[in-house]
Amino acid sequence: MIMKKQNKNIKLYDKNINYILKTSKRAKQVRLAIYCDGSLVATKPWWMSEKTVEKFIIKKANWILSKIEHFKQFKKNNSLERNSKDEQEKYLKYKNEAFKFASERVNYYSRIYKVKFNRITVKNQKTKWGSCSKKRNLNFNYKILLLPKHIADYIVVHELCHLKEFNHSKRFWNLVAEIIPDYLEIRKEIRKKGLDYY
Repeated sequence: MIMKKQNKNIKLYDKNINYILKTSKRAKQVRLAIYCDGSLVATKPWWMSEKTVEKFIIKKANWILSKIEHFKQFKKNNSLERNSKDEQEKYLKYKNEAFKFASERVNYYSRIYKVKFNRITVKNQKTKWGSCSKKRNLNFNYKILLLPKHIADYIVVHELCHLKEFNHSKRFWNLVAEIIPDYLEIRKEIRKKGLDYY
């Protein structure tokens, strides 16, 4: 659960970098995410100071700047430009198929985990691939349909496991590992692709 969101700025070498600082009740450590539009988001636990986050960002300066430059190349070619009209058209085109896909995978894995859920919703989100609410509703980004199957399955399993453990504790990751023992490798792959998912 995100408690607070702030717009911040930091100097990395000779560059001024804007970023969003989120404070989360569920975060256990600092997490950095760089999205395909080149934006940087830092998420910290509620108890951690902003100074500690800044030190961590400076420590990761080379990685951050290289990722931002990487996404700028694509942006120049307009291949990753976010056009709200085009994005809405894609969402409308794929949402029904994405819902069928997500429902099939959720039903399959929910039987294995023996968990019950309330409702599945497919949304057009910028920064999230999936979420699980305390009302046991499961939400998925329609683009889950366009991901490699093993990553899509990881996202589905991840959210289903939150129905048993509404946190990212060791028990939670043990649940994930029951079905996806190589989840750590998948998480590395997701980060390499520039996607953000835990």
